[in-house]
Amino acid sequence: MPVEVTWWGHATCTIEESGVRLLTDPLFASRLAHLRRRRGPLPPPEAAVADAVLVSHLHADHLHVPSLARLAPGTRLIAPAGASRAVPGLSRLGLSITEVRAGDTVEVGALRVRAVPARHDGRRLPMGPHRSPALGYVVEGGARTYFAGDTGLFDGMADAVGPVDVALLPVGGWGPRLGLGHLDAGRAAQALTALGALSAVPVHYGTYWPIGMDGVRPHEFHAPGEEFVRHAARLAPKAVVHRLGHGESVRLEAGQ
Repeated sequence: MPVEVTWWGHATCTIEESGVRLLTDPLFASRLAHLRRRRGPLPPPEAAVADAVLVSHLHADHLHVPSLARLAPGTRLIAPAGASRAVPGLSRLGLSITEVRAGDTVEVGALRVRAVPARHDGRRLPMGPHRSPALGYVVEGGARTYFAGDTGLFDGMADAVGPVDVALLPVGGWGPRLGLGHLDAGRAAQALTALGALSAVPVHYGTYWPIGMDGVRPHEFHAPGEEFVRHAARLAPKAVVHRLGHGESVRLEAGQ
């Protein structure tokens, strides 16, 4: 069964398989705090149509309440444990919230969504001390599609995630520096090698950039996708990298 992936920008993707439509970390804003969308149009209304939404962690560029408010009432929201307590606005959106931890599974139509660990600070910053895990998700149907969210490399990553066919991997960020708990293009290629996926889509780059920093190391904004292609060709030569433009889609068969 083929899987279709559409990249809307940043970490926002639509994954479609077996008649089920999943949306990841929706961010439909032209501006978020000090960040401005500098590439790609805002996603169209149909981007907010989903059977379920996967939220990887509670940072505002991944759990964005105004973007979640665009979902139809009753849409299922799968989010890390503690999300409702840490982000009280979630409970006012009329969504069906399922909170999960690594190892939990959720059935969405014909698909099985498995929460897997991530190496990242998953708290809602700067709003308080409530702990909430950062997660990735593996969508299992005819293909196994891994959405990494935000993560760094960690010991046992391949075992925790398991074998996958398609990997949606973050390769950059929204500033000139990436701290701990992130993948840059090189580390994302290492993750691809460890996971053994034969198809990869780079995400989390080339969309948002801090206001006033347009002239500061601009290559950090534009380059991660191309750098990931180069690193993946060297480290994971059997894998095919699909570097999508904003709003573009790719249709893949398991094993491609």
